[in-house]
Amino acid sequence: MWEIATSMTYPTSVWAVAVVVVAAAVGGIGFFAGYEYRGSPSSSPSAVENSTLSVLGAGTLDTIFPKLASLLVNETPGISAPPAAQTYEGSLDVTTAITSGTGVADVAAVADYRLVPQLLEPKYAGYEVVFGATQEVLAYKPGNPAFTGANSTNWPSKLLNATASAPFAIWNASTDPNGYNEIFSMMLQGMLYDGGNVSAVYAHFYNGAPGSYATGTGIAKLEHESQAATLLSTGVISAVITYRSYAVVNGLAYVPFNPIVGLGSNNSSALADYAKLSTSIISASGGLASVHPAPVLFAVTVPSNAPNPALGAAFIHLLLSPQGGAILADAAQGGAFTPIFPGWTDTPSSVPSVLAPDVVPLPGWAQALLP
Repeated sequence: MWEIATSMTYPTSVWAVAVVVVAAAVGGIGFFAGYEYRGSPSSSPSAVENSTLSVLGAGTLDTIFPKLASLLVNETPGISAPPAAQTYEGSLDVTTAITSGTGVADVAAVADYRLVPQLLEPKYAGYEVVFGATQEVLAYKPGNPAFTGANSTNWPSKLLNATASAPFAIWNASTDPNGYNEIFSMMLQGMLYDGGNVSAVYAHFYNGAPGSYATGTGIAKLEHESQAATLLSTGVISAVITYRSYAVVNGLAYVPFNPIVGLGSNNSSALADYAKLSTSIISASGGLASVHPAPVLFAVTVPSNAPNPALGAAFIHLLLSPQGGAILADAAQGGAFTPIFPGWTDTPSSVPSVLAPDVVPLPGWAQALLP
């Protein structure tokens, strides 16, 4: 369950997020569930004029982050954020680009909050800020009759029927957390709703025993988020398990999962279920690495070699502001992300001073899931 928090203190047993705006008449200051908006990023003297904001981000952010970047440009004189300076791809591609030196950016954002501490800190980044949560859903082309009446219980049978006319699509789990998350959603559905059989749904679409390296069978393979919406709308693929944020932003129909199945829960039962499962992916070094399920939390950092670190911090400040929260939530479209404010950071002592009022330490349960 999601809860609305209206103070700076967040319980660790439930998601704590800010989604309510309360206007204050005194001095024109606005409060966003405890957020005191301190003015536009341009009010920071460390924001560098005549600079270009560069972004490396998870693919599903390719609509939301450009909106934020444009807002930053409008509020901060003398900077630019052209599309050419923004790259959106699989989160593991993002971390590899940074560690290999092939990608240099002021802002780096990933779809699994564990990746920054595991793969970038301490050499390539000093901290992360968790800014939003979403869940896995089954997305399909609006109006597809194969999914009529689909719900969180019967979606596996609906999906199997739909694949008779077009293949199910999977992501590359070795480059994109969406890839291993869809594996986990299938495993969890079988474990919780099909007699404890982890392979009940999973085995229809993957070869390889649960926990081992999984290869898709009879499916279409996706490498970039930009492909999925087009392939669904044209009927080339029947469905894909993806983030609710992606489905909402791209106007796709979707079936919501049980919160645990959708990796949207962090209560003790969910965490115990997640601890029972794993899959293997190909690591950046070429060997196999084991991955366990975790709630879907997006995180951002300013890489250590950022050309304009102050500009990167200004972007994160805006991301955590009321304006940023509204863009993340995209409430008019049904809710993309659940904004998290204050943002959660793994290393409070390393956060720049401009962001210090915007963050609190990671909740204990989230800290415990870090490598």
